[in-house]
Amino acid sequence: MISQLFILSSKGDLLINKNFRGPSSRPSVTDGLYLKLSSLPADQAPVVTEYDGCHFIHTRHRGLYFVTSISDSDSPFMYIDLLNRLASLIQDYCGDLSEAVVSLNFALIYELLDEVLDYGYVQTTSTEMLKNFIQSDPVVSKPFSLLDLSTVGLFGAETQQSKVAPSSASCRPVLSSRHQQGEHNEIFLDVIERMTVALGSNGSLLKADVQGELRLKTYFPNCPELRIGVSEEFCVGSSEVRGYGSAVRVDSCQFHESIKLDEFENCRILKVLPPQGELKIMQYQISDSLTTTLPFHLFSSLERDAASSRLRIYLKLRCDLSPKSQAINVRVQLPVPKGSSGLSQELSSPDQSAEFLPSAQSVIWNVPRICGGSQLSALLKVDVSGCLSVPSLMDLPPLNLSFQIPSFTSSGLQIRFLRLRGERPVPTHTWVRYLTQSDSYSVRLG
Repeated sequence: MISQLFILSSKGDLLINKNFRGPSSRPSVTDGLYLKLSSLPADQAPVVTEYDGCHFIHTRHRGLYFVTSISDSDSPFMYIDLLNRLASLIQDYCGDLSEAVVSLNFALIYELLDEVLDYGYVQTTSTEMLKNFIQSDPVVSKPFSLLDLSTVGLFGAETQQSKVAPSSASCRPVLSSRHQQGEHNEIFLDVIERMTVALGSNGSLLKADVQGELRLKTYFPNCPELRIGVSEEFCVGSSEVRGYGSAVRVDSCQFHESIKLDEFENCRILKVLPPQGELKIMQYQISDSLTTTLPFHLFSSLERDAASSRLRIYLKLRCDLSPKSQAINVRVQLPVPKGSSGLSQELSSPDQSAEFLPSAQSVIWNVPRICGGSQLSALLKVDVSGCLSVPSLMDLPPLNLSFQIPSFTSSGLQIRFLRLRGERPVPTHTWVRYLTQSDSYSVRLG
């Protein structure tokens, strides 16, 4: 049984507040809870937090905190799953998930909460069932168009501002406006891979893991069976050998319970009856056994300038992708010593930028786009008060690299086909898109 449920923005603003049985969420409670939650590492798993005499469970999605209060005797796992499912519902019905989307669609979200929870008890979290009861139309802040990609990046993200691509290839809601329903029958399949890499200061590989998933999103009501063909050389485990080409080898693989696998062993075909909304049909993992080249190598050099009390940092970023590929929204976060106060820069191209963030004690180097086979450089001069010693420079944390690579998979996994079985009464459009992005890509300073 849930006492109260609320959604906080990345800055701690109270966006949604639904009170079922407990006292209403006072600003002091939400502010204090936000400070406690925001102090946790970004990659920390959902936790139970005690604050002001109450127990709270939270999950984080796209910078938003989904929080609910529970009693001491409740099992937290059900509520963690509920919060994750609630985030997926908002994305299904609103087309995306962000602070702006929640603010524009607060009426629809409250209506969803009324149907999902009855006096604190969970009723249903099925997108298919809920669409029969939801009457509010979603408000889309910026319609997505496949015909206008001049200012739009992959998956509808703004090319230079967005840091994280939306989880689905479409930014349209499942419930479009009433007069638009039935006009489009579209199916999107996203192949998304997140890389965790650690490199030494000399470029040597210390760790390389990949978390991948296939996400299906459909706007097709009463969709017939969908057949998805993955790479014929797809292998699970080190002992299996398939095909004659280069193997796509993963260490572990999990499928959604609705996936039919009777043709997977011999033909590498997945079969599913997709409901309207988003469905994560497959997850896979690769641990320290990448067969492809790493997309980036970054080399650094730190020097002290005793005469001017400056720290000179030279960075060289090399993109080892194919010349036909490119990475976007590349961002290098470089930690600097305590006492740093200013920054001067010399960058290899005018579209780059660098900024000093005193609160994070780091320098950010932004590269909007870099093509495969090329390299960029930056000379950063940081003003540091006090004495700089070699041990203090060596104790700096590793720098972190974030990026997005459209139309690329680090595992080599490809989708051979996406087909609907049987007769199609209306034209249907299917789309397959690939994205590789960083989860944690760290490089030790040298």
